[in-house]
Amino acid sequence: MTAIPAAGERQPVEAVEAILRERLGSLSLQQKVRLLTGADFWSLRPEPAIGLRRMVLSDGPAGVRGELWDERDPSANIPSPTALAASWDEARVERLGRLLAAEARRKGVDVLLAPTVNLHRSPYGGRHFECFSEDPLLTARIGVAYVRGVQAGGVAATVKHLVANDSETQRFTLDARVDERALRERYLAPFEPIVREAGVWAVMAAYNSINGVTATEHPMLAEVLKDEWGFDGVVMSDWYAARSTEPAANAGLDLVMPGPGGPWGDRLVAAVRGGRVPRAAVDDKLLRLLRLAARVGALDGVEPPAPSADPWPQEAVAAELRESAAAGFVLLGNAQVEAAPALPLDRSALRRVAVLGPNAEVARTLGGGSATVFPPYTVSVVEGLRAALGTGVQVDHGRGVRSTDRLPVAPMALLRRPDGGAGVEVRFLAADGTVRGREDRATGAFNWLSRFGPDLPIAEVAAVEVHTRLRAPEPGTYLLGGSGLGTLRLTVDNQVAFDTVTELPTGADPVEALMRPPQRWVPVELDAGEEVAVVLRYRPKDTGGFGEAELDSLTFQLNLARQASDEEELQQAVALAAEADAAVVVVGTTEEVESEGFDRDSLALPGRQDELVRRVAAVNPRTVVVVNAGAPVLLPWIDEVPAVLVAWFPGQEFGNALADVLLGEREPGGRLPMVWPAAEHDHLPSTRPVDGQLVYEESIHIGNCAYDRARTQPAFPFGHGLGYTTWEYLQVSAPSHLDPDGTAVVAVRVRNAGTRPGREVVQVYASRPDSTIERPTRWLAGFATAIAGPGQEVTVDVTIPARSLAHWDAESHAWTVERGSFHLAVGRSYSDQRLATAITVAATTQNRR
Repeated sequence: MTAIPAAGERQPVEAVEAILRERLGSLSLQQKVRLLTGADFWSLRPEPAIGLRRMVLSDGPAGVRGELWDERDPSANIPSPTALAASWDEARVERLGRLLAAEARRKGVDVLLAPTVNLHRSPYGGRHFECFSEDPLLTARIGVAYVRGVQAGGVAATVKHLVANDSETQRFTLDARVDERALRERYLAPFEPIVREAGVWAVMAAYNSINGVTATEHPMLAEVLKDEWGFDGVVMSDWYAARSTEPAANAGLDLVMPGPGGPWGDRLVAAVRGGRVPRAAVDDKLLRLLRLAARVGALDGVEPPAPSADPWPQEAVAAELRESAAAGFVLLGNAQVEAAPALPLDRSALRRVAVLGPNAEVARTLGGGSATVFPPYTVSVVEGLRAALGTGVQVDHGRGVRSTDRLPVAPMALLRRPDGGAGVEVRFLAADGTVRGREDRATGAFNWLSRFGPDLPIAEVAAVEVHTRLRAPEPGTYLLGGSGLGTLRLTVDNQVAFDTVTELPTGADPVEALMRPPQRWVPVELDAGEEVAVVLRYRPKDTGGFGEAELDSLTFQLNLARQASDEEELQQAVALAAEADAAVVVVGTTEEVESEGFDRDSLALPGRQDELVRRVAAVNPRTVVVVNAGAPVLLPWIDEVPAVLVAWFPGQEFGNALADVLLGEREPGGRLPMVWPAAEHDHLPSTRPVDGQLVYEESIHIGNCAYDRARTQPAFPFGHGLGYTTWEYLQVSAPSHLDPDGTAVVAVRVRNAGTRPGREVVQVYASRPDSTIERPTRWLAGFATAIAGPGQEVTVDVTIPARSLAHWDAESHAWTVERGSFHLAVGRSYSDQRLATAITVAATTQNRR
């Protein structure tokens, strides 16, 4: 074996490749194939014979969860991807990528399963919040920054899901029918620079089919990703997405996840020996896996290309997340109230503030599904404002309405274990009732994957019991129950309250069992201070799995809430608003609305939240509405309130960041990364397959340009967002000609015409009115940011690559730039252009690059 260099000595690429090939050649076929399927849900197998250690993979993209799916291993919760894209701030996103790398190393994670760069084809898509934007250029630039930050810390990023995985309904089986031009110009477009420019180390193939071929068997894995773009990393399956032996192995899939089962193993060995899969294909897959191991420091004797990220101090994490949340907040409207804008609030005029709404006291910081992490803390809006305003201002809270009919997870403040400690005791029971293990937990939500602990596989446990004591802080009716797919048995003071079997709806995604499991509950009347013993027993039922594979997991909840009247709470909230100097209404979605595993049925705010906004605005002219959602929601009251701020899912520092923005300590820095619809099905593509097919009938016309085609207006255009100052656009200059393979720099001079410092996102849109091919009315060609003090003028350079003006020619299967003039409009959003210029392309060119 090649000599091992001294620690810290980095070898040339050619030397590393030689080492990898030598070690690969020392393994038998069975050893090679064994490494091409995961060891378990979250890790890859080691091979001591070649110095390969176990590698750990973890979900992202709003944090690094690690191998546990619960509160025992907390993670820094960064703003959701939509919020990151709303910042239009590549440097900030790269910095957050470095934070994620540090979090990964703290948790022993080598590969982060992020970013998601599928497009916002429709806000009805369940994972809309997990993706960056409707626009491929903005998605690509934010994605490149994310990947560079993560991999600078020695951790692999995994760009996903290749490709057209833009909806959740029937996601395992749907066939996305996408024309070649839309596939290249829209859906593949963000992946290409992330591969070519950022050099991403891993790619995840999707569940769905594209034009009749399932993603893990699609020729584009080899022909486009590896051959055309030069990708040299690992192509892994989404979890349980690998469905075949020979077609997937021959197409370009490198790694089947999770393990230890799957369609490869002995079947792949037999296929190679039978000549149906080339032995060279197996060697190429393993070479890529070893290259990944070398890059993340999992291969003895090979120094990784980047040093492992150092831990961040907690105060630095908090400061970064607080600033980043505010940087993504989008101020949709800010009307005058008593001769001044509604925001920022005048701290000196505040004596009493009403903070209202279902999301005001319980912060919604992230979406549901595989993006879920468990932060060490979350700062609610109530907590953030109270801390910022101090004791001199009274901050009242009223929920007003409920945003869901489901019971929440039981709050730990009301529960204590049988031994008197806070929380609950969990017992794992064998089929004969023997207690196989115990855990003390500080949560009512439980998730296990593969095993309960190092020596207790899920398969060896027949039931799980939660033991606790509930103490009522005030008299009333308490709704007590459980959630889970299977048998739920609840006893209260040794009396059986219910013993029932739950089912998922026919055709439901298995992830629904994780994110919105069936619930049962009973009312329990309690006096103040009264205490009862509670035992919830859960016996799981098979979720149905993913195709041939079984989902080796167990998920259930203990649920609890005090019963309350919506009308009574609504009246209380309105009364608080009427007495306040300002009312902050925090509305939003829930994890039952925005999550992996299912698409949205409606864009309306759940429950009676619209009514809450209207009734509060009617009694308080200084009403600020904060939208706590990862994707657009309908705003039927938009003309009835002076200020609306979109906070997205902003991470664990939500309340502090929002207080900074509401009180003017920071400017809301965001611009919409998608168009904001005005009504249901408002020129929005469907996410529901018909006869197994989801036809992308709109082709390249997604997002804001769909409104142009329909000659209507959305509620707010792509790129829209206000700040706390105003900007004048003074001058634009551009070169007269652009080389077809080059770039142009458009210089834009702007002036901060307000009284506060500010940041402006200067956006350049291209158009080609006399084009010989069908094109959108206009499209984003480049952007840059300007930062200036009051009265200050600055010039920003916006780079326009020739690719921004190109289209994909389906006949020649090549990128083509038309000869002639392209119009360039400069402004604040898709619909707000302030300056114009033009640039001429001298000759028509075609290339595959």
